[in-house]
Amino acid sequence: MEISRKTDYALRMLAELVEHEGEVVSVRLAAEKRDVPYSFARSIQRELTAAGLIESLRGSKGGMRLLADSRHTTIRAVVEALQGPILLADCDRAGVDDGPCPFIESCHFNPVWCEAQKMLVRYFDSITIYEVVCEHKHPIMAPGEAFVTVGPCEDD
Repeated sequence: MEISRKTDYALRMLAELVEHEGEVVSVRLAAEKRDVPYSFARSIQRELTAAGLIESLRGSKGGMRLLADSRHTTIRAVVEALQGPILLADCDRAGVDDGPCPFIESCHFNPVWCEAQKMLVRYFDSITIYEVVCEHKHPIMAPGEAFVTVGPCEDD
């Protein structure tokens, strides 16, 4: 899986909105502050609006405002809103006419990709955009199968 440039730019713009939650932020200003090309920012604004993450406001005092609750919106929700489901391997559509891969039953690696995908989904589900932007946290693997969020000095 690769995080697309569009998703990276969208997360940057969302970071600006999270830092100014409840306020209307100019698309141009957010793009400039977060080093996102303005023409790309307008396109991302439309996609984030369609996904229900932000609202767009027209007029001289227009711009965009965070609609989703940043304390409950996970990184997974944002990534999937922009890129679709998180997939490491496309085994279910790698065959003829987008059917399953013909080797899926005998493939030694399919279970590895499936488990890695589950871990990545859980990882992105374990952190909200608020925690990343405002609390400067990120998830790490805890003993067992859980992820815990830690701050910048707690990585050990």
